[in-house]
Amino acid sequence: MAADEAWGRETVPRVMELVSPRLPQRDACALLAISPWCYRALVTNPKLWEVLDLREMKNAGDRLISALSLARYRHLKLLNLEFAQDVEDRHFVHLKEMARFALILYFKNFKGIDRIQSFVPKALIGKFPIGIESSKIPLLFLHSNGGLILNNISDKGMWLIANSYQGLKKLNITRCVKLTDNGLKEVLQKCSSLESLNLYALSSFTDKVYKEIGLLSNLTFLDLCGAQNLSDDGLVCISRCRGLTYLNLTWCVRVTDAGVVAIAQGCWSLELLSLFGIVGVTDACLEALSKSCSHSLTTLDVNGCIGIKRRSRDDLLKLFPFLTCFKVHS
Repeated sequence: MAADEAWGRETVPRVMELVSPRLPQRDACALLAISPWCYRALVTNPKLWEVLDLREMKNAGDRLISALSLARYRHLKLLNLEFAQDVEDRHFVHLKEMARFALILYFKNFKGIDRIQSFVPKALIGKFPIGIESSKIPLLFLHSNGGLILNNISDKGMWLIANSYQGLKKLNITRCVKLTDNGLKEVLQKCSSLESLNLYALSSFTDKVYKEIGLLSNLTFLDLCGAQNLSDDGLVCISRCRGLTYLNLTWCVRVTDAGVVAIAQGCWSLELLSLFGIVGVTDACLEALSKSCSHSLTTLDVNGCIGIKRRSRDDLLKLFPFLTCFKVHS
């Protein structure tokens, strides 16, 4: 009996301590119920409670507040609310008031949250980095799709971001359709260290914005899919981003050879380029690209470019021998 008791008091809790860091957090929480000794051993291990995973949970807002009231979460460093449900403004306000730690938030792709208004970033900005990055450089996701989180973000929200995160490296504002040139320009001017910019499915921006992008000397990733107002003049400015390796110009319908030739002359390190659906480009732009990017391009999408006559795989491989992918847009 004594041996069994020692096993339950000492050995099992120790084994659970060793195993629990390798388990998903929800499974680790289930171990708390094994015995009082396991509970004490696990609840006092701060490493186990640095992450709070509320992914896909219902009543996530109330769960969040309840969790933060527990002493074991005083070392919380990462909060995952991906596809979380039932989170409202009041929960974020409460989060700011309760937080006693340096917290990194991950709230890409909320599900079913239409009650969070554009002031949510205002409640959090200056308190937490937004997003997650291993280097702890702020990574900002403002992903909006079909009424998901931050679909109401406005130029005011972008102004707050611009003034609070001037070291921002990555910005994704996919489908944040309420933004205007003025809001994005504020960020581009003040966050000049941007390396990645995703403007997917945003058709209302004009060359005023695209000319500002040309001043981002560290930019390597640029997604302009659906930028219907992007002209050759705007693309000439973007060609100043010498370090670009990824450029998506899918459905940029105003672009012609002149703009792509400028890219060819300025961006010699391109690894991916999509011209999908652009009818105003011809074989001439590919000839220009082959002179500067034939050594680097591995992905090139010219599907739907009816002005390019030699666009078969064999034709493209003659110009770009390192191509391995011929389709970006699907």
